[in-house]
Amino acid sequence: LAGFVENVKPRDVKIVVEGEEEKIKKFIEKIKINEYPVDVKEINVSYEEPTNEFKYFEIKRGDWKEELGERFDVAGALLYKSVALGEKSVALSEKMLEKQDMTISEIKTVGNRVDNLTSVTQNNFDVLNIKYDIISQTMNKIFEELIKEREETKKELIKEREESRKSIERLVEAILKGKDNKNQQI
Repeated sequence: LAGFVENVKPRDVKIVVEGEEEKIKKFIEKIKINEYPVDVKEINVSYEEPTNEFKYFEIKRGDWKEELGERFDVAGALLYKSVALGEKSVALSEKMLEKQDMTISEIKTVGNRVDNLTSVTQNNFDVLNIKYDIISQTMNKIFEELIKEREETKKELIKEREESRKSIERLVEAILKGKDNKNQQI
């Protein structure tokens, strides 16, 4: 594309373009800008036979003092807008920091609750361990006593059986002696 662009009072821009039709259509689409400081409200297009007088695309500037003043105006407006956006950004950041502080506080509260729950749970386990240990020791004592009683009962039974056997033998002997004595008396 070749041609020029220049400012036209009061707030218009004149663009003359020569080139292939498709490229010109794409160019027209690209200049439909609505982003500060440019706000294209309308594009009037008229086609004429190309003159081939343009070798490149040129930006024709007006009086440098006037152009500089306009640019300062735009720069001032952009700076003002930038400061306003910065203030909004700071306000949003402060709100976010407040929310983060609240979130951190809530997390700490939950953390403290978890710590307390852990402590209570640990205490409960400690109590259970102590009670289990007492029960275990008691069961071991009972088991040991049962074994001891069993052994003593076993010894007593063996002893009584031995004594019963001896008593039966003496009775049998006495009966046999008594029978022999009776037989001798007859």
